[in-house]
Amino acid sequence: LSYIDFIILDWFHAIKNAIDRLPKEKSCMSRNLEFKIQRSSSTELLSSLDAESKEPKPENRRSLIFRLNYSTSDTNDRNRVKSRLKKFISRRPSLKTFQEKGLIKDQVFGSHLHVVCEHEGSTVPWFVKVCLEAVEKRGLDVDGIYRVSGNLATIQKLRFVVNQEEKLNLDDSQWEDIHVVTGALKMFFRELPEPLFPYCFFEHFVEAIKNQDDSIRIKSIKALVQKLPRSNYDTMKILFKHLKKIAAKESANLMSTQSLGIVFGPTLLRPEKESGSMAVHMLYQNQLVELMLSEYSKIFEAEED
Repeated sequence: LSYIDFIILDWFHAIKNAIDRLPKEKSCMSRNLEFKIQRSSSTELLSSLDAESKEPKPENRRSLIFRLNYSTSDTNDRNRVKSRLKKFISRRPSLKTFQEKGLIKDQVFGSHLHVVCEHEGSTVPWFVKVCLEAVEKRGLDVDGIYRVSGNLATIQKLRFVVNQEEKLNLDDSQWEDIHVVTGALKMFFRELPEPLFPYCFFEHFVEAIKNQDDSIRIKSIKALVQKLPRSNYDTMKILFKHLKKIAAKESANLMSTQSLGIVFGPTLLRPEKESGSMAVHMLYQNQLVELMLSEYSKIFEAEED
């Protein structure tokens, strides 16, 4: 459940308890109010409650008999419910409070890379490490590794487990399909608010890959890679080292550096705003990943042991 879900759930229970204390003969009014609570946001709900007390209703929407059923006690009860709702909203707990109580946990999927790394006290997300280890353990020779899609429902289940629990055992039988592991890993990178190649570097990498001189291209890309934030650089290094092992098994898994470039190019590198040159950008994205795999040692050699 998200923070907003918890807030709405608390609102609903608070107002429902107030409604339950109203006399039974006012069930029609209770149902109407409960329906509005379920269908409205906090701002819309308060606006509608204020509107009901201030704005006259059209004659064709209420019969005379129905309007006569409203008594002074009805109005007082409605005002009490509205007053309690306003007080509850003003005292609503903060996101930090929910996190301290353990109701909301820090997310792995959908969080910025540096946030995940800072939370774990590392420069490479733990989930990335365990996925790469699992693939290298039982997926290097699998036909179409990273290209073949795993079962989406199982991938979403794995995503949920990672976001909600601290421990994950990818050797468990429910994650037996290695394509589920690779699918979840690709989803992790796709859901980063900012890709592994940060937005501010996108145009620079595209310009570098456009250069026709191989030596200049490699030097330019190497210089850009070394300017990346530490978590981006370290994660990129371990990922490309892993993909290089995949490409080395091309005879078995049929995944060349070109194939891996097609799979990972748009996932790891994308512009902040899509433009009409999307197809051209995709070509450069693929070429960049392919070049970085084939020239891995030259680009990362400064950090190699």
